[in-house]
Amino acid sequence: MISRRRALAATAAALPLAAAGVPPAAALAQEPPGSRGPHGARTVFVAGDSTAAGKSVPAAPETGWGMALPFFLHERLEVANHAVNGRSSKSFIDEGRLAPILAAIRPGDLLLVQFGHNDQKRADPARFTEPWTSYQEHLLRYVTGARARGARPVLLTSVERRRFDAAGTAVATHGAYPAAVRALAAEHGVPLLDMAALSLARWQELGPEPSKEYFHWLAPGESPNYPDGVSDNTHFCPRGAIEVARMTVRALRSEQVLGAHATRRLSAHIPET
Repeated sequence: MISRRRALAATAAALPLAAAGVPPAAALAQEPPGSRGPHGARTVFVAGDSTAAGKSVPAAPETGWGMALPFFLHERLEVANHAVNGRSSKSFIDEGRLAPILAAIRPGDLLLVQFGHNDQKRADPARFTEPWTSYQEHLLRYVTGARARGARPVLLTSVERRRFDAAGTAVATHGAYPAAVRALAAEHGVPLLDMAALSLARWQELGPEPSKEYFHWLAPGESPNYPDGVSDNTHFCPRGAIEVARMTVRALRSEQVLGAHATRRLSAHIPET
């Protein structure tokens, strides 16, 4: 059983990621939590950037969605959040961060892979990838690495930033990158969580002003960590991280990667504290 302290410590410490299994979606969705793999409980590993990453105390109340993931998963599903601020699909691998994931991964585990925010940074050769070539090539390394170890990869399009046009319409900000992920997932038979589309629809539903309450917006003096305030339309406050984690687990259910027995609290209020 995972205590709340253990789950939060796991995300904050960014434990090694494990990847997800090759068996058919229906089979995985029907198996009871903890029934797969020689190590007992299955692990959900997260490889990604700052939108998912665990945050240090000086960064609070900025919160990555990976930190909130354990609230919506059965207690026998462990979460190992390896997402790191500022990484792209390329720099994550180049820095040797995929290697410990593949060393820890076990049959039946899941590897959630979400990159794109920093892959867009054309001026930074250490992070930039081109959506239809190097971006797909790097993502495929996560997929093949997980599958080679009997784990199951899941590709996620990037969660959307908060951006609205003058008419109040939520605007997509990731260019061709989400389409490249969708195409790669279709070509290689990888489950896809279209977080770009899901989050864009959610920000549109909320509208320009209410959506600020989900992002890292603070007035001057509201937090000692940000005495001058902050207006951040990319990263989340606790409410936003909880919302995106809930979206993610609902998508895992709808794509039959996880069954109902593996999830919980999908309609429950989760305190932001």
